[in-house]
Amino acid sequence: MKRTTRTIRLACAMAVAGALLAGCGLLGDTKNGKGAVAGMDMQGAAERADAMLYATVGAIKPEIEWVHDTTTTGSCDVTRYWTVMTVVSEQRRGNFLGVVENFWKASGYRIKTVNPDKDMPEIVATSPDGFGIMVMFGHAGQAFFEVTSPCVHESKVAAPTKVANGRPYEGDIPTPNVRSDFWSADTPVPGPTPSS
Repeated sequence: MKRTTRTIRLACAMAVAGALLAGCGLLGDTKNGKGAVAGMDMQGAAERADAMLYATVGAIKPEIEWVHDTTTTGSCDVTRYWTVMTVVSEQRRGNFLGVVENFWKASGYRIKTVNPDKDMPEIVATSPDGFGIMVMFGHAGQAFFEVTSPCVHESKVAAPTKVANGRPYEGDIPTPNVRSDFWSADTPVPGPTPSS
């Protein structure tokens, strides 16, 4: 029952996030191909999405554990999803989001939305080359990352080549189960928090 509820909540959150990314114009005009990244196909877009995600999680210190989640494709776009397995306590979520937001700003990303919701906060941004990127907290305080490409040329998309730093799971990915002395602590820490 817990897994079914988690799956439904995650699916709803991803659907809303996808609509938000499309609605905010992060994907460009996918109906007529405007905004397509010159010469890039879906595989190239998936690799660019992976690079954005690797760089983002690499900026988070102390290190978090994450696993690859699904990859979806639209008529001319591709989306990569990652799931964070490190427990990020409610008291440390602001710091976590602040680190991500500051890294994205330093990388030239434009912050589109900061949702400071207590239970499901999120940040949505767009890269200079038109990729939408977001981080959000969902059920059981689990953090998720998502990158959606602008419109690109259709192609097959392979699974990510780099192995995740978290252990592999058969079937459904569980709720966060890796403790961190820093991220899982029940006390707040001064530091960067998302802008309002």
